[in-house]
Amino acid sequence: MKFALCNEMFENTPMARVASVAAKLGYHGIEIAPFTLGPSATEITTAKRKETRRAIEDHGLETVGLHWLFAGPKGLHLTTPDQGTWQQTRDYLAALLDLCSDLGGKVLVLGSPKQRSVLGNQTKQGAWKQTVDLLSSVVERAGELGLTICFEPLAPVETNFINTVAEGMKLVREVNHPSLKIHLDVKAMCSEGKPVPAIIRSVEVSDIGHFHVNDPNLYGPGMGEVDYAPLVEAIRGIGYDKWLSVEVFKYDPDPETIAKKSIDYLRRFWP
Repeated sequence: MKFALCNEMFENTPMARVASVAAKLGYHGIEIAPFTLGPSATEITTAKRKETRRAIEDHGLETVGLHWLFAGPKGLHLTTPDQGTWQQTRDYLAALLDLCSDLGGKVLVLGSPKQRSVLGNQTKQGAWKQTVDLLSSVVERAGELGLTICFEPLAPVETNFINTVAEGMKLVREVNHPSLKIHLDVKAMCSEGKPVPAIIRSVEVSDIGHFHVNDPNLYGPGMGEVDYAPLVEAIRGIGYDKWLSVEVFKYDPDPETIAKKSIDYLRRFWP
């Protein structure tokens, strides 16, 4: 198993410093939120892309990929019935594919709850069609670049569109392309009202593109009430052995402490 650290918890810290901390703590990779590199993927220069990739690789780490895809710029929306906005969002996702490839990443985690919720002027069926059409229009390009788009089910408190892994798998099956897979996130799965190990076991390992580890309290694994022992048993049971990325939403007392506590806890199960 390989462990990665999501970089946005370090906020404005230069990537070289983030990579240095991650390598020192024993992580294997960095997962990047594009907004930490620039206000828009299209504004991140070739020089900045090379510098970022080099800063990660110089510390013996890999770029895992991207997440928080539509957090910026403003105006993006996955399920919108407005054709202009839909096309802008589609084109931006295509630009993110190129960014991910340039940085050496392999996965793009599509969560972005606010930018996918069903709007008041549309139906859920319409939102579903817009999503299927958009993803279907970019998966071939993702495949050409050796990338995987990973759709992330999220809790109802975050979005009203695709809240369970079962719903997410329905989307994956409908698009039906090897470059679209399901993303599993511990915090999100805890909202489903069923045992997380059972949710993990409900998915074929070949359908899992990526995996975020955290806790519903918004801190890292082992820093809340979730006991990872049953989750680890389920992860091993289905044969998942790719990346576990630490993604947190509260950064106190400081990012390095959270990063250390998280990997120390994960190392209990994967020494």
